Amino acid sequence: MAEMRYLQAINQAMADALRADERVVVFGEDVAAAGGSFKATRGLLDAFGPARVLDTPISEATIASAAVGAAMSGLKPVVEIMFMDFVTLAMDALVNQAAKARFMFGGRSSVPMVLRTPHGGGLSAGPQHSQCLEAWLAHVPGLKVLCPSNPNDAYALLRAAIDDPDPVVFVEHKGMYASKGEVDTTRRVAIGQADVARAGRDLTLVTYGATVRTCLDAAATLAAEGIEAEVIDLRSIQPWDEAAVFASVARTHRVVVVHEAVQAFGVGAEIAARIASDAFDELDAPVLRVGAPFMPVPFARSLEQGYFVTADAVVAAARRVMA
Repeated sequence: MAEMRYLQAINQAMADALRADERVVVFGEDVAAAGGSFKATRGLLDAFGPARVLDTPISEATIASAAVGAAMSGLKPVVEIMFMDFVTLAMDALVNQAAKARFMFGGRSSVPMVLRTPHGGGLSAGPQHSQCLEAWLAHVPGLKVLCPSNPNDAYALLRAAIDDPDPVVFVEHKGMYASKGEVDTTRRVAIGQADVARAGRDLTLVTYGATVRTCLDAAATLAAEGIEAEVIDLRSIQPWDEAAVFASVARTHRVVVVHEAVQAFGVGAEIAARIASDAFDELDAPVLRVGAPFMPVPFARSLEQGYFVTADAVVAAARRVMA
């Protein structure tokens, strides 16, 4: 194992995939010579050449459409959309083409592509460069949506996404790119498998991505009050690990679902509804959600800090379900 930053783990996963399979190609805006807007693809052009690492025009629709065509023609494209906000321009290719091909061709054709994109705020990037739109994509049959919370999972899940025969949206958090952790490049993680990031007996915090750290901080505060919170890191949003979440609910009987994305109509709403319908008898309190308010992400740093989901907000929700 070696210590890597989150960004380095993503870069290493792409490099190892390119080395292992000649069908893998990487393309997107400024991913070749410039190494990507956040430098996730730095060095790949020099290592693998311009036939496999390519710059594209500034057109997200073109990038996604080219990826669909390349995947259906036998390649395994890994494409970058530099901000998740811009995935709106790629929705036709993702939703109407990539996600539908296996169904429309009776299982005889698939689209083995990965679309990498960073979401989240914290950089004062404003409302058009800070959104968390993963719930949109998780709503589409045929798409898989992943969101790792640490470098080790970022490496393993990106390798799993590239190996998958169907389209995968790989969501990164730009605020986590500098975070460090030990990475085992021999380790594999199955898509759809959650992780118990912290064991507990009193309540369950279900989360993913950057808010895993938020929930772990909240759990530490709660532990000082004698409340032991279990933290479930979903890792995979679509499909999500129902068995792991329901097993935790059966242990703790109280649940708070946490994400940075807007709370209304979010991933947390789906998980809360499924717990209420399929694990109701295990509940000793209503399922609560913690998410962002129903408004665009502010640009001003002071306002953005007030917009974010904090450990204090998670602690407050936990106290409510424990009352």
